[in-house]
Amino acid sequence: MIKKSYYSFILLFVTGLLITLTSCNPSKKYVKAENDETTSFLGSNPGFEKKPSGLYYLDVTVGTGIQPMTHDTAFVWYTGKFLDGTVFDTNIKTGGVLLSFPVNEDVMITGFDEGVTYMKAGGKAKFLIPSSLGYGSVGYYTIPGYTALLYEVELVKVIKGPAK
Repeated sequence: MIKKSYYSFILLFVTGLLITLTSCNPSKKYVKAENDETTSFLGSNPGFEKKPSGLYYLDVTVGTGIQPMTHDTAFVWYTGKFLDGTVFDTNIKTGGVLLSFPVNEDVMITGFDEGVTYMKAGGKAKFLIPSSLGYGSVGYYTIPGYTALLYEVELVKVIKGPAK
C-alpha cells in the first residue's frame, strides 16, 4: 500500500513540472505585449475595422479608381511607423519614388498586400498590421519580432495584371 504522502509528492511534482513547462514558452509574453500595445493604440485611434485575417483597416479617403486584385501592379506612397509614432520607413520625401509592386505575389508582407486590396486608386488608408501578417517573431532589420506596424498608404494608380 502506497502512503498518502507519496501521492501528495507525485501530485506536487507533476504540478510543478506543468508550471515549469508552460512558463518556458517566452513567446507568450511577447504576444501579450504586442496585443496590449495594439489594444491601447486602437483605444486611442478609433475607426479601424478588424478583418478576418487580423489586419486592422481604416479608410482615410475613399478612392474612385481601380481596386487592385491579385497580379495587378499597385503604385503607392507610404509611411511605416511603430505604434508609438516612430517612422521606420517611407518613400514620401523630396525626390521620393512611388513604390510599385505586384499585388499578392509575395513581394510585400501579407498585411500590406491585403490592405491594398481594400483600397481604390486615389484613396488613402491606414493599415495596422499585427506581426503575424508582418515580420512575425523574427523581425526584419530594425523591426523587432512580435511588433505590430502602422502603415499610412496612398494608392496612386493600378495597372491591371494578367488574369490567372
